[in-house]
Amino acid sequence: MPPFELYTPDSIEQALEISGNLSRENKEFDWIAGGTDLLPNYKWHINSKNYVISLSSIDELRKLNNVHIGATVSIYDLANSPTTHPVLAKAANSIASVMIRRSGTVGGNICLDTRCYWLNQSETWRESIDWCHKCDCGTGADCRVIPNQNTLCVATYQADLAPVLMCLGAEIHLLSHKGKRSMKLEDFFELDGIKRNVLFPGEFITHVSIPNDSAEWIGDYQKLRQRDSWDFPEAGVAVLWKTNPDNTIKDLRIATTGLESIPAIHHKEVGEALTSWKGEDSVDDLADSIRKAVKPVQNTWFSPNYRKKMVKVLTKRAFGNLLVE
Repeated sequence: MPPFELYTPDSIEQALEISGNLSRENKEFDWIAGGTDLLPNYKWHINSKNYVISLSSIDELRKLNNVHIGATVSIYDLANSPTTHPVLAKAANSIASVMIRRSGTVGGNICLDTRCYWLNQSETWRESIDWCHKCDCGTGADCRVIPNQNTLCVATYQADLAPVLMCLGAEIHLLSHKGKRSMKLEDFFELDGIKRNVLFPGEFITHVSIPNDSAEWIGDYQKLRQRDSWDFPEAGVAVLWKTNPDNTIKDLRIATTGLESIPAIHHKEVGEALTSWKGEDSVDDLADSIRKAVKPVQNTWFSPNYRKKMVKVLTKRAFGNLLVE
């Protein structure tokens, strides 16, 4: 583990004061809460900083109810809270192991660093095969996944909460010493494996807000991974829908994860399916259109073709309760 200086503020105001001072001194730093993603990366000497600010002691960031999820709420508490939407609780409960869920946080899961088997190895291993664009960006190192292009990192986003939150219409709220801002969660991510999201330097997530109508949404989350615990998703599909009093579909949303550098919400395919809903036939057509829309690359354990095929399977599985109804 490379050495770093740790700050432990016990209020948002104190955290902003520390981050502001470091920024003015041009000192790079990371925010940390559970540390289940950041610390393993530090041990592998991936993007480590000399200064780290912990948010884990700030009570205000642990607020949790049906419309408000604080950034440092543990994944375990989210999964087991009676106020959590059932599909979000299922996604949370599927993350890693119970020990990771007790430490990992909602904000950390949303901001999970993108992964690639050319990067997420020990420094000794990375040195033996030369650097890649993400771990040595700015020096001309080439991308190992798609050679001869070093302008875009295609490392994969492999977190579970974002697709469900996106289908629920969640908003994310950000804060820095320069001020506040909010946006739809789907607008938070940026299609670049290095940058990952629109966070400014020194900015952090305070909470995620859920619309009041979240209880009206029914659905499921399905995922593909090597083992049922610990492993990151190789593909994940969230499907949520609203129904009319006669059980016809009023609204439908689908989002995927583990397939590209950002979680993606699919609007066009869903809209086309709703115009002429034919039950199982529509589900099959919709699942196939989602399969065609995703663009995985060869940077996780399973091949891109297999992951694309499984997206169709996962989408059809997620529609199971709707077809039963």
